[in-house]
Amino acid sequence: METGKRSNRRAAWRAATSALLLLFGIAWSGAGDAQERAVAPVSLRLGFNANSARNMAEIPNVVAQRKGFFAREGLAVTMVPLMGTTHMVAALDKGDVDATGTALPYMIQAVLKGSDAAAVIGGVANTIYSLIAKPGVQTIADLRGKVVALSAPPDTITLSTRMLLAKGGLKDGDYRTKQIIGSTQRGDCLASGACDAVPLGQPDDIVFQQKGFRKLGDSLEVMPNLQFNVIAMRRSWAAAHKDIAVALARAYGVTFRYLRDPANRADVTKTVVEITGANEQVAHAVLALYYEPDRGVMPKQGEISIVGVNKVLALLADAGQIGRPVPGADRFVDLQYLQAAGLQ
Repeated sequence: METGKRSNRRAAWRAATSALLLLFGIAWSGAGDAQERAVAPVSLRLGFNANSARNMAEIPNVVAQRKGFFAREGLAVTMVPLMGTTHMVAALDKGDVDATGTALPYMIQAVLKGSDAAAVIGGVANTIYSLIAKPGVQTIADLRGKVVALSAPPDTITLSTRMLLAKGGLKDGDYRTKQIIGSTQRGDCLASGACDAVPLGQPDDIVFQQKGFRKLGDSLEVMPNLQFNVIAMRRSWAAAHKDIAVALARAYGVTFRYLRDPANRADVTKTVVEITGANEQVAHAVLALYYEPDRGVMPKQGEISIVGVNKVLALLADAGQIGRPVPGADRFVDLQYLQAAGLQ
């Protein structure tokens, strides 16, 4: 039975990532025709989270490909699907990818265990996760004895959800938990009735609210100003390929500036609809949530917030996920490539 379940999960994962890679592939061919260069582009294998392939976290990668921002910097980027944040730094360490997006808490733990990884570019920084509950649940107190889905223990999704529940009067043990990695997968648990409340990212949280599910709070209430996602490279690889690291930083800098420019809102909305499957109304709502006013969800130009990194470290220490004394941010971050690109 378990083997069958794993096969079904793998099949679903392959279908989702194949669809996204097709979108990336269209972008590669178009960018190649539009950006012919005298010098052959440099190949780069870039890992992305296949479990979040239809979420907002992938929008920067899609835009960078489609608009030719990678190609403009002389990069021929191959997107490599990885099965979730728990696998991403491991793939980097094994040399399966040259760079990868990853959630900072997982990278921190990997570095403390000996990984050579370092954050070199800032990704979606101050992610918003809404605690969405069944229609019959009116307040956090109503979740006493109920099932709440969480991500992995060190994930700030898990930490912020526990903090929200505590703010609402529930301590650990007052509710049952189920570990589910991936916003879409947690949404499936909520929709099936197996979970009573789950933390969801965008656009899933807005879609569920439109269906009558109830929002009980979100991560910004308890965890403002974090640096959640980053682009990581092995320090040794980046040092040996500095030009590539700087070129990738420049490409992401242009991408994030494009995303936040109001003149591009219609085009970005269209991309959100296509990638996430949300309707145009939901896509508009997501972008308004991020940028009207600016809540720091997306970086301005790929910069890394050292304040945000230190807050993640403090949260992990407070939760007992890393030891004390808390290491400094420079153990996990290398700003030289962003600085060389004029972005930090």
